[in-house]
Amino acid sequence: MSTTRCLVDSGADGRYGWRLVAQNGRVVARSGGCYDDHGQCRDAFLALCAGHAAMAGGVQHAAGGSGWVWLLRDAEGRTAALSGRSYERHSTCRTAYQRFRALLAVEGQRWTATSLW
Repeated sequence: MSTTRCLVDSGADGRYGWRLVAQNGRVVARSGGCYDDHGQCRDAFLALCAGHAAMAGGVQHAAGGSGWVWLLRDAEGRTAALSGRSYERHSTCRTAYQRFRALLAVEGQRWTATSLW
């Protein structure tokens, strides 16, 4: 069983976002958007866990063209999840993306069934 956990953060603007944090403290993934309240943020994470298999995603250049990031998009084309950081190499980013997809497949159901918040 993974010890990766989901945390919800409140920004300076009062909006919320989630992030998945590995046991070593590294951010594995973060929400693709900001939400007006804690419940909306939680619902977005639960939707990701439930619907990840049908979501499109991949690797692309990071903003500013320096490095690579991965992302998942929901059925409406909105970014549902982003890599926790940018990667110097495309292949490293691609591997991180594949690991995240596998993590969702294995742990997503457990995360939705437990109180992580």
